[in-house]
Amino acid sequence: MAVKNAMTADFLRSAYGGESMAHMRYLHWGNLAEKDGFPNIGKLFKAIAYAEQVHAGNHFQELKNQNGDYTVAAGAVFGIGTLVENLQGAINGELHEVEQMYPVYIETAKFQDEKGAQRSFHYALEAEKIHANLFSEAQKAAKEGKDMQLSTVNICPVCGHTVLDNVPDACPICGTKKEMYKTF
Repeated sequence: MAVKNAMTADFLRSAYGGESMAHMRYLHWGNLAEKDGFPNIGKLFKAIAYAEQVHAGNHFQELKNQNGDYTVAAGAVFGIGTLVENLQGAINGELHEVEQMYPVYIETAKFQDEKGAQRSFHYALEAEKIHANLFSEAQKAAKEGKDMQLSTVNICPVCGHTVLDNVPDACPICGTKKEMYKTF
């Protein structure tokens, strides 16, 4: 179904921009974490970068009927700091999405009866809650000078659900089968 309302379309473009920037930022911060001797935190950043790409792709797909040039306003964290500072930037960005951005976007999409946008925003919101917690765990370890303890980070390619080590039989957010998860 095509997006009918300009405000929901603007929110999809903004979310697309923010998720795209998070994707690139996390790849960069992941490389830095690995270089600094924290391979598991680096893996976490890179896996969550993939989840952010999933979110951006979902938002972009909802905009399939919105052709043309647009100026896209999206909030983003910029800069390179220490590992602990970069993790704080990630936490802050995820919490902004969880506490402010996506709840407003979802309510607007509901009000405007934009079912596809509701789904896309909901998928992102639920995954971002997990990301904030995982980045907090990583930061706790980094503050102690330690790497995170994990074997794999697994991402649902449909909604971005993120889980360490053991993949559920079906995604708790979207129902995607365990075999579809991407493992890092």
